[in-house]
Amino acid sequence: MSPRYRILILAAASAALGACATMPQPLQGNYSNVTTAAAQQGGAGGTQVRWGGEIIKTEPGPQETCFYILARPLDSQARPELGNSGANMGRFVACHAGFYDPEVFTRGRELTITGTLHGTVSHKVGNYEYAYPRVDANVVYLWPKRPIYVNTPYPAYPPGFYDPFWGPGWGAAWGYGYPYPYWGGPRVIVVNRPPPPPPKK
Repeated sequence: MSPRYRILILAAASAALGACATMPQPLQGNYSNVTTAAAQQGGAGGTQVRWGGEIIKTEPGPQETCFYILARPLDSQARPELGNSGANMGRFVACHAGFYDPEVFTRGRELTITGTLHGTVSHKVGNYEYAYPRVDANVVYLWPKRPIYVNTPYPAYPPGFYDPFWGPGWGAAWGYGYPYPYWGGPRVIVVNRPPPPPPKK
């Protein structure tokens, strides 16, 4: 590998890691580390929190929309961790003034909110009465869908793809020249596999 190519790889990797580590400006700030379980017990009213997770359902009302959310730990971006790696932290409901379309804020989408705890709301989960901590949200941040990874047989490179750091998901073709998720997307990373061995004679 030439020094020039190695430098390009390091630059692309550094840029990608830098983009991944940036917390969106609307979610920045200092918030209490109170958990949803602690909030269920009461006594945390008025606390400022930054919580997130996966949408269970979205319910628009006459004046506001409420999001019922399965809580997840947040990573360094304040994005909910993946369901298969993040612990289940209970449920909460976050409400914000205005109409949010349930066809956009669909079940399973990742959401991070900031706002003020305001008691609990009893709502049935099956036949069980569940006390949802309620957050009066001032920020509702819907995350873009995560990248789709596609495996293709070697050497199926699309035009302009230079393994492994240029092309779809990296470099000039990453979000049409801008770092995903802020422009373009969704990002699709094509992973090449080595050719199969020749048949034995």
